[in-house]
Parts: sequence; structure tokens; C-alpha cells
Amino acid sequence: MHPVSGEANFRVIRNREWTHASGSDQSQGQGRRRGQSRALGPFMLSVPTLWIVFVVNFVAIGTVWVHVARSYPNLEAARYWTASALLAAFGAALAMTRSFIDPQHATLLLIPLLIGGSILILAICLAAMGIRRFYGLPVSWGFTAAMVGINFVGLAYFVWHDNMAMRIAIYSACQAVSIAVALPLLLSRRNGHAHPGARLAGCVAILMVGIYVTRSVAALLHIGGPVSLIDFNQFQAVMILGLVFLSMMWNFGFLLMAIDRLRAEVADLALFDDLTGAANRRQFLARLDEECARSGRSGEAFALLMIDLDEFKEVNDNHGHAAGDECLRAFTRVAGNRLRTGDLLARMGGDEFCVLLPSTTLREGAMVARHILEACQGEVVQGNGISLALSASIGVAQWRPEIGLHAERLIAAADRALYTAKKDGKNGYAVFDVTPLEAEPVLRKSA
Repeated sequence: MHPVSGEANFRVIRNREWTHASGSDQSQGQGRRRGQSRALGPFMLSVPTLWIVFVVNFVAIGTVWVHVARSYPNLEAARYWTASALLAAFGAALAMTRSFIDPQHATLLLIPLLIGGSILILAICLAAMGIRRFYGLPVSWGFTAAMVGINFVGLAYFVWHDNMAMRIAIYSACQAVSIAVALPLLLSRRNGHAHPGARLAGCVAILMVGIYVTRSVAALLHIGGPVSLIDFNQFQAVMILGLVFLSMMWNFGFLLMAIDRLRAEVADLALFDDLTGAANRRQFLARLDEECARSGRSGEAFALLMIDLDEFKEVNDNHGHAAGDECLRAFTRVAGNRLRTGDLLARMGGDEFCVLLPSTTLREGAMVARHILEACQGEVVQGNGISLALSASIGVAQWRPEIGLHAERLIAAADRALYTAKKDGKNGYAVFDVTPLEAEPVLRKSA
């Protein structure tokens, strides 16, 4: 067997591939001819290969984002993340071409180093801007321009003065700052919940900032050996490998954020009316059952309003369905403004609405009905160039112990009061006021 004495020696050739150089070539050849295996030294990373992996992966990620952006045009953040991934792949490919340029020609190195590095800074800034748009916040192109400009000037100066450590420090600082500004959004608890995708992206962002800081300190203190375009030490190569992996994980976090958002939108479609934004019949009935169960345990009353828009069919027939839709949206807006937090306004279908008023007596429910009617009187809807007055009829009922868990009986009581309000001239309300459920109800009309 071919003998190996002492530590294995390594050298870096101009194409940056790490090759084994233990012993003489002649003895190695003789050893292989005898069928003996060559001794292997420690595993060494090829930096150009890492850049190739980076480019290929970000082209794939960018392709996925292109599909997401085209499939879900309302998800504006996807467009920023698409541009970020594709620019990252392009910038890395451009920066990688410096391997084919003689390092003695500093002027030629300006092209891949400055342009490629600046494109990578722009890519990370676009990713951070996508996070802001995801949460509905405005983006700052001024901050992005500042980061790209600082990186460009810093790299240009230290390319000319050939200081690789400072180039790493400046580039890493611009990347770390661009990522750090997005951290508060990713780690915040929106609506009291920590979303899995945002939490993953936030944790990955912290690790990326940590690696950029570690890489800068190591380069400035010469930890791991010298750093140059020819001799790129193993420690820095490991840092780059970590950043390649975390960059992909960061984009996976963005994908999970998009999935969370789309899933929430699907849930909203199941619970809210898409025309008015009010709760739909399904959500209302579920909430009504909950209130009946809660009142059955506590004995505390709550009120229910049944509402119909007056002359709604005539509006649709004479002025078109667009005018009718505008009336529905206008009513939802003015009625919602008269309700408390915790009250539920729901569209049951057509021009029929219900309002659930927890911890509310019949008298208080009648006051809410009157306030809604007063708000409607001051609202004018435009339909085909004609001003349309908005009016409604409202029936008011209160939960009673005799109803128990039978929510449909409370709905029937409010519906009977609504019928009385419409029969007595519309644009008013009536209350269903009876103590024994089996007794003939006393329906009082109020204007």
C-alpha cells in the first residue's frame, strides 16, 4: 500500500479546485497501478461549485415564484420575491465570472465584483421589500438605493486597493442590514398569532445575519487563513455554504407565508360575504348557536335584528344590479359604523341582513335599530346617474330562557317583527315583545 507520512499537504490551483498533493505523483501512480487506494485528506469545499449551486437553486426558486405571481396576482409580495430570486441568480452568475479573470487586472475585476455584488444587494433588498408589501406596508426605494450605493462604492474602493477582507465586511454589512430591517415584521404576532411561515423566515434571517457578522469578523481578523481571489480559505467556504442553504430556506419561509395568506383568504370566503364584506349565513348561524348556548348557561339576554332593504327589487329592476349592489355595500358600511366591537352583522342572502347583539336587552336592541335607520336616512346611493335614498325595515327580538338552544325560534320571532315593520309602512322597526313563548305575541311598531 502507498505510504502516507505526516499531514497531507494541499495547494489551490488557479481554477480554485482543491486537489490532493500528498507524496510524489510518481509514487501515487505506482500505488494505483498496484491496485492500492490513494489516501484522502480532509474534505475541502470548492467555492466556484458553491456559486454554481447557488445559481441553479435560485433559478429554480425564481421559476416557482414566477408561477405563484402569475397564479395569484393579488399577492403583490410574490412579485418582489420573484425579482429577488432571479436577480440573486443573475448576480451570483456574474460575480462567479471573476474566476476567469487574472487577479492582477484590477480594472477588469470591477465588472463582476461591483455589478454582481450590487445586484445581490438589490436582490436581498427586494426580498425585504416583499415582506413589507406582504404586511401591507409601503416600501422604501431610497433605502434600497442607499444600500446598493454603499456596497458599490465600498467594493470599488477596496477592489482598487486590493483588500479582500474589507470587501467581505462591506458586502456582508449591507446584506445584514437589509435583512435586519425586516426582522420586526417577521417576528411580530399579527392578530395575536405567530404565523409558521413568518416565524421560519424570521429564524432563518437571524441565522443569516449571524453568519454575515461572523464572516466579516473572521475576514478582518484573518481567522481560518488568508483570504484572496486565489487563496479562499476553508472557513469562508463553509460560511458561503451556510448562506446558500439559509437563502433557500428563507425563500421556503416566504412560500409558507404565501400559503398561510391564501389559506386565510379561503377561510374568509367560507365565513364572509364577498360582495359586502359582512359575515355570511354560515358564520352567523354558528355564532347564534354559540350565543344561545352561552345565554342558556348564564341566563344573560342578547338581541337579534332582522333587516330588509326597502324597495330593493325595484332598484334592481329600474336601475340595474350594479346600483343594487352599491345599495348593499352602502348599507353594510353605515350599519357597521353603528355597531360595537363584538356585534356581528351578517348578510343572509339577497337584501336580507341580521345583526347579533351580545349582552343586549330588547330595549337596547330597539335603540340600535333606530340608530341604524337614522344613519340610512342620511345616505344617498348613485345608480345610473340617479340618487337613490337608502331605507330599511327592522325586526327586533330578544333571547329568552324559553327559547333555550332553539336558535331558529329566535330567528322566527325577529322575522315576525320584521314583517310587521314592513306591513306598517317600511323605513321603521318593530319589536317582538312577549313573555310566554306560546302566547300570542305583542308586536309594537316604532318609526
